[in-house]
Amino acid sequence: MNAHLLMRGISQFVTAKGPGPQHGAAMRDLSVVDDAAIAVSDGRILWTGSASAWSGDADAIVDVGHRAVVPGLVDPHTHSVWAGDRLADFEARISGVPYQKILAAGGGIWSTIRATAAASKDELLALARPRIDALVRSGATVIEVKSGYGFVSDKELAMLEVIQCLSDTTPARLVPTLLIHVPPKTAADRVAYVSDVCRTLIPEVARRSLASAVDVFIEKEAWSVADAELIFAAAREHGLAIKLHTEQFHRVGGLELGLHLGALSVDHLEACSPEQVATMANSKTVATILPGVSLHLGLPPAPGRALIDAGAAVAVGTDLNPGSSPLFSSSMALALAVRLNGLTAQEALVAGTVNAAAALGLSDAGRLEPGLPADFLVLHSSDWRDLIYTLGSNPVREVWIRGEKVAA
Repeated sequence: MNAHLLMRGISQFVTAKGPGPQHGAAMRDLSVVDDAAIAVSDGRILWTGSASAWSGDADAIVDVGHRAVVPGLVDPHTHSVWAGDRLADFEARISGVPYQKILAAGGGIWSTIRATAAASKDELLALARPRIDALVRSGATVIEVKSGYGFVSDKELAMLEVIQCLSDTTPARLVPTLLIHVPPKTAADRVAYVSDVCRTLIPEVARRSLASAVDVFIEKEAWSVADAELIFAAAREHGLAIKLHTEQFHRVGGLELGLHLGALSVDHLEACSPEQVATMANSKTVATILPGVSLHLGLPPAPGRALIDAGAAVAVGTDLNPGSSPLFSSSMALALAVRLNGLTAQEALVAGTVNAAAALGLSDAGRLEPGLPADFLVLHSSDWRDLIYTLGSNPVREVWIRGEKVAA
């Protein structure tokens, strides 16, 4: 067996067992190989196992110096493209003004929509690139990026074009999502807006392959379940998967809609009830929790512990955005999920790798086994649990994507 590259000196080689999503107790079942090696050929994993078991040749050998190796992280929920800031909103919130009141007064998402609409595509690209770079340095090798701050169709298309340009300039795999974020103020405008989304925007996005999924924000201050049903029908008609922002501030029935329609994921779930936890556990849909939101907004954390104990598949994302989660580290999101949502270290790793990949409809990311892309992280530590333990310093020493070191 001949490899292009042999990685050795691996204290611990850690990965989920098999493709996701992993449910319930299976999220704690990791494959851990001590004193391991990885053989890479043509950007894919050729072989993994104990270093003493390798009997092939390699064109190049890299010794990582007795450090742990884990799969590249998958961030299943980001809003990395925006202009402007929410510093005034932040000051108002820490003075006691609720997030929903800020949004209703034209701040929040609306302020970002105005700033994003005023920016050129080149400006948006320049603003977004360092955010993607930060996520990569933190360990993300696959990153979902949503539109949603464009609001009108031409601006939404422009945001998706920016994401496409980002894909051409980053080594990470970007997964674009069309987000239908907030509705117009009046009922008549709302009806016309949904019609335009269904008849014009979604068909154009699908025709140009600008997104792989459609997401809708379902909330009292956003879209209703009935509105979302119409949008999702158009998405499915045009071959796009569906995802939901739901049960963030209120129990509005979005979770049930997502499960009924076979959504890839339902995201947020801070207001998820015990009855909804049980319903979620009996589905194939991934529950994506976003601990950065709970930290930044002071919301009760999503019931990650209860979801896993009930048998659900849980993923973790940063929800990187300017208003509710200015979190630029995918590894920190996993650390927060342990502290805030009650996950174990093992569950957090699975939630940030193979389950996060499943939340994006991907079966070839988030784990390390022969035939899959050689996307992995070399940690500073010899113990993989430092990825979850470390706060305030990057636990990731090197990021490898398709067998090439892209960050160190």
